[in-house]
Amino acid sequence: MARIAVGGFQHETNSFVEHRADFAYFASHRDRPPLVRGPQVIEWLSGGSYALSGFLGAIGSGHEILPLVWASGGAGGIVTEDAFERIVGEMQGALSAAMPVDAVYLDLHGAMVSAGFEDAEGEMLRRIRAMVGTEVPIVISLDYHANVSPEMVAFTDGLVGFRTYPHVDRPETGANAASVLRELLVRGRPAGRALRNLQFLIPAEAQCTLVEPSRGIVARSKVLDGDIVSLSYLAGFPAADTYWCGPSVAVHAWTQAAADRAADALAARIAAAEPDFVADLLSPDEGVRQAIDLARGASRPVVIADTQDNPGAGSSSDTTGLLEALVSAGAEGAVVGFLCDPDAAAAAHAAGQGATITLDVGGRHGPQGVMPFRADWKVDRLGAGGFRTTGSVAGNMDADLGPMALLSVGGVSVVVTSKRMQAYDPAPFHHLGVDPALQRILVLKSTCHFRADFEPIAEKVLMVTAPGGYLSDPALYPFRKLRPGVRLHPLGPVSGPAGRKAAAAAD
Repeated sequence: MARIAVGGFQHETNSFVEHRADFAYFASHRDRPPLVRGPQVIEWLSGGSYALSGFLGAIGSGHEILPLVWASGGAGGIVTEDAFERIVGEMQGALSAAMPVDAVYLDLHGAMVSAGFEDAEGEMLRRIRAMVGTEVPIVISLDYHANVSPEMVAFTDGLVGFRTYPHVDRPETGANAASVLRELLVRGRPAGRALRNLQFLIPAEAQCTLVEPSRGIVARSKVLDGDIVSLSYLAGFPAADTYWCGPSVAVHAWTQAAADRAADALAARIAAAEPDFVADLLSPDEGVRQAIDLARGASRPVVIADTQDNPGAGSSSDTTGLLEALVSAGAEGAVVGFLCDPDAAAAAHAAGQGATITLDVGGRHGPQGVMPFRADWKVDRLGAGGFRTTGSVAGNMDADLGPMALLSVGGVSVVVTSKRMQAYDPAPFHHLGVDPALQRILVLKSTCHFRADFEPIAEKVLMVTAPGGYLSDPALYPFRKLRPGVRLHPLGPVSGPAGRKAAAAAD
């Protein structure tokens, strides 16, 4: 029987938004569990839809599981120094109390930036490795959007990434990590490690694994295959201003030669596919016009993805560009989900169901030019915001979005929440009596996760770039820390002084 310490600390950091992820944010219960400690980790995560959930279900009963802490902040602005130090400090304290341990498994994201550490996961793993020593295996699972650093590979013995976007394989990823850890407990730490960081950024809209080239690339990921312990492709999160931002291939193998060989082969395939990472994007007015035309006579809803206001990429989830375009165009049977505005939700609850109130909705957090949408809103439905998710990405989890309201003006309705949640699950719609499948136009604040549950019911999906905190073109971000020479989108301008000079000349 092995003593296995388990825990997790996740955040996908958008370096270019103003708000900060503080300790209270991680401690709150939203569309995911709050910060949990000790036995609570097992209680909240067992049977759920996270990688640690899959690990707990797959590791087997022959080991002693020592839960540390687990916290997930989803996505947002830079993690405060206080939040990072308190949560990592709690993890270290719990690990110290659990010592000695035979192995460590951590459920991480891979794109966290804190106020003190550009490579937050690398620093976290450095501390854990220093505590357990050089003989204890450490295995981690990472999100598909991880920006992998050399330290993240050096301090671990197995790195298992999600293979899907939308992320429908999170528990499976944890189960794969459990398989790796069981093997390492028998054979010891592997000798080979390799990391290949690609020299171009991939917009999130072009990272979807339902289509090529990503589908074929992730299919080459492996665990426990011959000399390979783990081989993972990570597409990167382009809104994180870090030196190692971008797609990568991470390998742990029993020999260094095997690690290098596998990493070089997959990196070469990705590099060759660079021209194929493209996505078709529309303006708000054009997207709404097409949706209205397509909805005439259609038996299924036309889905519009409000990709740049995706809270899963750190956006506020309260921008109003598409809402304005829908109302201006006279759209009928349109529903927007989910717009986070606790003040509007509170006002709706104070007015009561059936009331009509003049209200500013959304537009409270920028970006520049985005304003609240003022109208005479009818309060169609009210909800307490507590429900259980049902979708493929993060189903079977208890969520608490705070007071919610379904507001309507003309033929357009808006699902208003008090806490942010990406539109990856139908449960918030049902909570307010809305059946997504019966709508004519469905506007979702999401980039790709919506596809798992909403694309199957859609007449067509339209990708629209209304203003928001996440930019679909990474070349528009003012990078300061990204390593020089990285193309800011496929076949695009490069980072660093040379890229800025070229861009200025083009202007």
